[in-house]
Formats: sequence, C-alpha cells, structure tokens
Amino acid sequence: MIPADRLHQIRDRFEYVQACMAEGRGDIAALGREYSELKPVVDQITEWESLQSDLAEAEEMLADPEMKALAEEELPQLRARLPEAERALQLALLPRDA
Repeated sequence: MIPADRLHQIRDRFEYVQACMAEGRGDIAALGREYSELKPVVDQITEWESLQSDLAEAEEMLADPEMKALAEEELPQLRARLPEAERALQLALLPRDA
C-alpha cells in the first residue's frame, strides 16, 4: 500500500517547484533539477490515481442495470492494469542514487 500523505507531499512539492520556476524565484538550476526528478514521479502518481478512480467508477456502475455490461467488460482490464501501475509508482518513489 502506498501512503496517500506521501503522494500528497510529493505533488505539493512539485507544484511549489513549478510555481517558483514560473515566477523566477530561487535557484533556477536547482529548481530545474528538482523538477526533472519530481516530474516522472508525479506522472506515475497521476496515472495510478486515475486508474484507482476509473476502477471505483466501474465498480459503482455494476449497480446500474444499464451500465452493468460495460462495467463487467472494463473491470477485468482495470484490475489487470492496477498492479503494474502500482509497481511503476513504487519504483518511481524509490530514492535516486546520487
């Protein structure tokens, strides 16, 4: 399980770095390096969260008789993608070698 507070902290830091770069505040070179390190992690967070949301929506659709067939088609695909997305996110969260 991936701690939601850690993902939130990473996203907040990324947004702060983006804002600093856009406003020209701070050491642009250092901010650029940090941005380059955080961007792939934030992309993985976004992908994982999107997949989680899609899965929850598909599970809710099971209760709707008109949408049940579509949900039954989508759920196995989403469930199959989830472990891969979680592994990719866990790898992205690993500390980089200096």
